[in-house]
Amino acid sequence: MNEIGFIGGGKMASAIIKGIINSKWCDNKNIYVSDKNNQTLESLKENYNVNIFNSNSEIVKRSKIILFAVKPFVLRDVLNEIKDYVTSNHIILSIAAGISINSIEDIIGNVPVIRIMPNTPALVNEGMSAICKGQYANEEHVKLAFEIFKSIGKVIESNEKYIDIITAISGSGPAFYYYIINEIAKAGEKLGLDYKTSLKLSAQTAYGSAKMIMESNIDPEQLIVNVTTPGGCTAVGNDILKNNNISDILYETIEKTTKKAFELGKK
Repeated sequence: MNEIGFIGGGKMASAIIKGIINSKWCDNKNIYVSDKNNQTLESLKENYNVNIFNSNSEIVKRSKIILFAVKPFVLRDVLNEIKDYVTSNHIILSIAAGISINSIEDIIGNVPVIRIMPNTPALVNEGMSAICKGQYANEEHVKLAFEIFKSIGKVIESNEKYIDIITAISGSGPAFYYYIINEIAKAGEKLGLDYKTSLKLSAQTAYGSAKMIMESNIDPEQLIVNVTTPGGCTAVGNDILKNNNISDILYETIEKTTKKAFELGKK
């Protein structure tokens, strides 16, 4: 039976716990969680009936799979706290943004480390997670990480050198899509439609359009052609987007977010 220990029990940890229980990958009695906030622990105990502890070292002692779900600025302190209890038989999974695999390995030694960049749609089981393996991790460790994170959405494997771009596209990306969806809804409201209806139309259209890309295997540019009648309504809207350099705006958004992710990682 699979066992997993969580150091940090916040929203993302809660989403992963819910996902792996629902997927039957792990039973709740084999999940161990530590957190400095007793209220967080009690909530996890009430909602999922997992094992809760105030001690991070207890998590390491009780499980070979350790998932770090703490804030990046405290991860190094946590690693130094538990490093004497970590062995090469452990597998370390980290979702702490900006903390490199090398930084973790430098503290805990020759231990398999997998770094993961998930995103907040994991809270509704529609997350996008990118997995990067460290020098001591093998394909079995990657497979294990896939099994865990596919319980909260889609998963890809990538090289850590691309992690800042991934952070910009999928880590920060939900906020950009929320902005666009909301602005389209507000445009509908300004034109006379009530906001609640306009938002539902905008959000569901975005969701359905994304699903078309994911499931149809049709290139997005061809999907645009499929919707567009020459000289019709969609063509007018497409022209507005092109003439106002929406491509340049979106590129700059991702470029500057990538640069910021890189800078934060260096700190």
